[in-house]
Amino acid sequence: MQDYFTLKLLDRFEKVFRGLGVDYRVMRKILQVKLTMDGRRVPTIFSQNAKKKDQEPTNQYIKSLWIYVLFSLFLLPFMFMGNNLLFQMSIVYGIFTFFIMTSLISDFSSVLLDIRDRNILYPKPVDRKTISTAKLMHVIIYLSYLTIALAGIPLLVGLFTKGIPFFIVMVMNIILLDLLIVVFTALIYFVILRFFDGEKLKDIINYVQIGLSFAIMIGYQLLGRSFELFDLTVRFNLEWWQVFVFPLWYGANTDLLLNQNFEQAIILFSVLSLLMPILAIWIYMKLAPAFEHNLQKLSYHGKAKEQRRSKLRQALVNILCRSKEERAFFRFATMMMKNEREFKLKVYPSLGFSIVIPLIFMFAVFREDISDLASSNSYLSIYFSLIVIPTVMVVLKFSGKYKGAWIYKAAPLERLAPMFSGTIKAFIVNLYLPIYLLLSIVFLFLFGIRILPDLILVFLHACSFAVICFMLLKKYIPFSQSFDEYNQNSYAFILIGLTLIVLLLTGLHYVSTWFPFGTYYYIAILLIILIILWKRAFNITWKKIYE
Repeated sequence: MQDYFTLKLLDRFEKVFRGLGVDYRVMRKILQVKLTMDGRRVPTIFSQNAKKKDQEPTNQYIKSLWIYVLFSLFLLPFMFMGNNLLFQMSIVYGIFTFFIMTSLISDFSSVLLDIRDRNILYPKPVDRKTISTAKLMHVIIYLSYLTIALAGIPLLVGLFTKGIPFFIVMVMNIILLDLLIVVFTALIYFVILRFFDGEKLKDIINYVQIGLSFAIMIGYQLLGRSFELFDLTVRFNLEWWQVFVFPLWYGANTDLLLNQNFEQAIILFSVLSLLMPILAIWIYMKLAPAFEHNLQKLSYHGKAKEQRRSKLRQALVNILCRSKEERAFFRFATMMMKNEREFKLKVYPSLGFSIVIPLIFMFAVFREDISDLASSNSYLSIYFSLIVIPTVMVVLKFSGKYKGAWIYKAAPLERLAPMFSGTIKAFIVNLYLPIYLLLSIVFLFLFGIRILPDLILVFLHACSFAVICFMLLKKYIPFSQSFDEYNQNSYAFILIGLTLIVLLLTGLHYVSTWFPFGTYYYIAILLIILIILWKRAFNITWKKIYE
């Protein structure tokens, strides 16, 4: 097996691990195996050519880091907004935390909750602390790659523009933030593992991962609202809840060390920035054996839930789906969307953002004078809810039970159109429609009944956009591909391109408001276009799918 550079670097800290009671040589061998297995996974961008025997195995995670290098450029403007380090660096660390935690939730939860170590290594004469430390170091190694990609350019820019002290403080803070984020995530899973088991546990973990994504978004907003801009100056408003906004701690210690700001709140936050990561690591090391013990609950599979159909829902399905085949695929897609944990983990955070972002954007614009909101065109911010559609249309082809896709070929299907149309209708009804209705109620309350035609137009645009995404994306049988081939970064440019269509639809809607009854005429035209699109978009053959 390859002797990785990261392992050679880790050898320099062998005495530290031995001092903690870890069998370093065994831990190193476990990590070497894990890294080797990671390198043998076929990267998503090569999934279409996976059958080629001469293709060298490549670590897909490392190959995807370029996108985080691109994201790191967003940090640079905040580093040069003035000399208010508390404000600037709190924003920088907030954005950094957002990217790290979202990546940690999506990419590393399977590592923290992996029960294969327990099944393979526990029967062997290997110390439990060594196994748990190897698992933690596995996460930290890949987190280090991510951190270097995301913070490398800002660190170099800070070194040459703000000097060595700034560089040292920023490196220290990034390391402390990484440790805090990893341990914080692991401790949340420990609490869940402590009180629940089996299928219920897996559901709760899934919802916790989704909830963490929402919390990150809300925390980012709280961070921004800790400051108010007055005449191009920034004032810090101390509130009790800021104690829990940990990116603010690291902005405070930067201000303390470099600007010698010794205010009581700054000192408190600076102490927390150093104390909490150390305390979190100590707690994790104490609870690690119990954490590993409780992981065996993940191997328990509870009884499947019985699905009950209400008469109202059945009537709705009969109205929406014209044929028996389409109704069958509508029900099948509905059950897959409800029961597939991996699908929910990939999609539900985007659903939450589709609810939050329109409201954040609207109130950010009218933060100073909310009285002007009702008479404005800010209801068009509801188009941000359409950003979930490209994500779902991409993920619809993946499933944890993809091997069962042979049933599509075995089924006596004369046409493939009912399969695609039923699946997309299930997505619109089960996932997008609840978001749309919730936002519509809020927007009707804020803007009045006058926007009702506009809301109808938005929904027609959403249905049309779903069909357009289907037409532009490569065709796959729904739920027929493995999630192992899914890498969000490889779809980044596709999703960005499809999202630009939302801007076009928003612009067309806005233009229609310039003319008397323009919205009503546009609704009639769009309804005709939607009917034509729906009839022609799904005429797909098996040959087209396998091209």
